[in-house]
Amino acid sequence: MPTPDIRPGRLGEHEYARNFADAHPPLTPVQALIEAERCYYCYDAPCVAACPTGIDIPSFIRRISEDNLRGAARAILEANVFGGMCARVCPTEVLCEQACVRNTNEDKPVEIGLLQRHATDAFLQSAGAPIFRRAAATGQRLAVVGAGPAGLSCAHRAALLGHEVTVFEARAKPGGLNEYGLATYKTVDNFAQKEIDWLLSIGGIELRYGQALGEQITLADLSQGYDAVFLGLGLGGVNALGLSVERTAGVGNAVEFIAGLRQASAYAAVPVGRRVVVIGGGMTAVDAAVQSRLLGAEEVTIVYRRDEARMPASSYEREWAQRNGVTIRTWSVLESLDGESGHVEGATFGGVHEVGGKLEATGKRWRIAADTVLKAIGQTLVLADPRLATLALRGGRIEVDAEGRTSLPRVWAGGDCTYGGQDLTVEAVEHGKIAAHSIDRALGMVRQGAPFGRVRRAA
Repeated sequence: MPTPDIRPGRLGEHEYARNFADAHPPLTPVQALIEAERCYYCYDAPCVAACPTGIDIPSFIRRISEDNLRGAARAILEANVFGGMCARVCPTEVLCEQACVRNTNEDKPVEIGLLQRHATDAFLQSAGAPIFRRAAATGQRLAVVGAGPAGLSCAHRAALLGHEVTVFEARAKPGGLNEYGLATYKTVDNFAQKEIDWLLSIGGIELRYGQALGEQITLADLSQGYDAVFLGLGLGGVNALGLSVERTAGVGNAVEFIAGLRQASAYAAVPVGRRVVVIGGGMTAVDAAVQSRLLGAEEVTIVYRRDEARMPASSYEREWAQRNGVTIRTWSVLESLDGESGHVEGATFGGVHEVGGKLEATGKRWRIAADTVLKAIGQTLVLADPRLATLALRGGRIEVDAEGRTSLPRVWAGGDCTYGGQDLTVEAVEHGKIAAHSIDRALGMVRQGAPFGRVRRAA
């Protein structure tokens, strides 16, 4: 049995710089102009309907064609305050670009994501005069739990509407998924923090770090001290493999691996196994697998329990993984982790097929040697605060209505912690925006003298 091989510094400095450069370089001004002129500027454009935040895509593209980048950015940011990040990480290939009518005529949509980045990057590099101005102060206070896309989107819109907002964040930096959960090559040059700095410049938003719900703060206290509460908790737990040897050295969470790489002082300082197995089929699995390869792992395999077409990761992400040397094995279920001297040295999988919608074993088995096994089989809501358990839950997540209202009075929620979504950054942004308007309407009724009664239970 070979000795486990996990170590940092597998590559040279120039290789790290090349591997973790911007995966999708921005358009040049000439390229952006040419691409913008491909747009038909459709009336009742299907791309707008496909965008979770409802950005007026034909409008901002037309402004790019007129060299009005500030106007283009305004059209984007009015709908999606995280328009810059979403331009980098949003799966446009299955949203707005898939809906583009150019697909019918040319089999190639307008590159909406790159055009969106072109406009927002230009604005953030030289923002100039503010494009948002706060409404008159209402004197009412909102507590937001979680400084991720949903929480900060809600905070920004609520501040814009004149409320005072306090954001409670458990970690040392804001951003949530944008800061800790995305592949480094998708958002280079500390872009996540630059975008948040601009977002906070509107004023009226205070961030408090090291504040975890159920530890330093409680939902009961927030409900007492604030007029309304928004929960943008994300999913803090990680599903287990269900094996007794799961805590063996070399077995880890893909989420923690990605976060560690994002926060590392240097890529060369991050240890990686020579042979890595990632279990799962979503975006997190792809990000962990590709970055393992870019750190110098020689063999990286993603193992998924169904066929490739049903992997949660988009076809683009799957192709990206394969272009970077990642092997994808499907119709396989983990049976055991093999180890010697307390360290994982391999994993054994059983073949499965589908019968009547259910997976059944084929009797075939295969084993792959591994120095590292990373779990990417989904995350769970952590109910650290006792009052969270009193919320109406569905599928292990918070149940909300169309406006983000929970079953508790004066408490809203949005993003990945809520039931029924797609777990996308762009969707979390929309959740926060919708909830902020709902909160504003409810608080407006209070200002007019109506009692702030118990909100209706989620449908």
